[in-house]
Amino acid sequence: MPHTAPLSELKWTRGYSDPDWIRRFTSAGRELSPSRRVWRGREQRRELPGRDAGIDTVEITAPDGRTLKLPELFAAAQTDALLVLHRGTVVHETYLHGTRPETAHFNASAAKSYLGLLAATLAHQGELDRDARTSAYVPELAETAFGAARIDDLLHMGTRMSYAGRAFDKAIEAQRYQAVIAPQMWPYGYQGPTSIREHLSTARATGAPGTAFRYENGNVEALAEVLRRVTGLTTSALLSELIWSRLGADEDAYYVLDSEGVEAACGGFSATARDVARLGEMLRCGGAVGGRQVVPEAVATTIVSGVPDGYARRVRFPAAPPDSPANLSYHDLWWVLNDPYGSFMASGIHGQRLFVSPRLDLVIVHFGSQVMSPSVPPAPLVPAFLQIGTHLDGLG
Repeated sequence: MPHTAPLSELKWTRGYSDPDWIRRFTSAGRELSPSRRVWRGREQRRELPGRDAGIDTVEITAPDGRTLKLPELFAAAQTDALLVLHRGTVVHETYLHGTRPETAHFNASAAKSYLGLLAATLAHQGELDRDARTSAYVPELAETAFGAARIDDLLHMGTRMSYAGRAFDKAIEAQRYQAVIAPQMWPYGYQGPTSIREHLSTARATGAPGTAFRYENGNVEALAEVLRRVTGLTTSALLSELIWSRLGADEDAYYVLDSEGVEAACGGFSATARDVARLGEMLRCGGAVGGRQVVPEAVATTIVSGVPDGYARRVRFPAAPPDSPANLSYHDLWWVLNDPYGSFMASGIHGQRLFVSPRLDLVIVHFGSQVMSPSVPPAPLVPAFLQIGTHLDGLG
């Protein structure tokens, strides 16, 4: 009699390889998991003016020499939304595959950068000590890989660990983390942790903190717990209070929750493209919205200039092929491009990007449902963003 795989096993295996299945998760998270809103506040919606800048005609040269126009880029990236702001004006806006301007789309690991903003703001205000050990704020983490790490180590992915005695593998650990917060993603026979807290408790150090860069979700979840202890607020309430309610957002955002009602801070955040663009525009403008500071100017302007010497500098972007040049830095959970334009970005799996380039007066939001497979080359999103930016800059 042929073996029929349980539904949970089928979901596990196709989770990263079927764009329609990916899109189900990226656009309908509230229907699949418990969630908590990030309140938009009582402020009046802030308008985004618009004009057509003819971006559809721009020819994009990919690193492999191919030339693409936007429809071809959208096909390669399984694009759900692209929004381009130039000098605060919407010059391009596209929605595909049923995504709409009001759709709260999964941001994936781009959410790490938003938490980095919260931590950097609290540190600037003197409420968080970057040099303090994590265990000083969360004693329960003392015996884990995160306990001896400084807050600054968490902000720069500076821990080394293994979970539950497994040899560390980035892709496997990413899927295991997804299983913690989404039971429908459990592989057959799963008996692992069922909450973020339980997951973190299984992490054991395999090296001293602060000595190497390793991109790992646990750093962000440990940091999120620190911020909850410092402020007494949920992650959703903290993001609303410090940032989201002050942007003039169209919509509430939301986080998905684990079985204990804790936000998946490292990747469970969803919001509309327009509201994420508002966040990016605030950063492009030195942390201000309409002349009022939302985050301290020093926090916004040091995302690029504040990268510590010798720490997480010239790291390799996770999706880059092994032979590509390692030309990125990482600071306070943001990717720094080290380009002539002061560009930085929040980046998430399947093509989620918030790209900010102050010297090009540029903010780009991309939402996607791109397949993650060695047989499917990544879409050249960042080269496309920069070429769009230089095109707009040339128009004056």
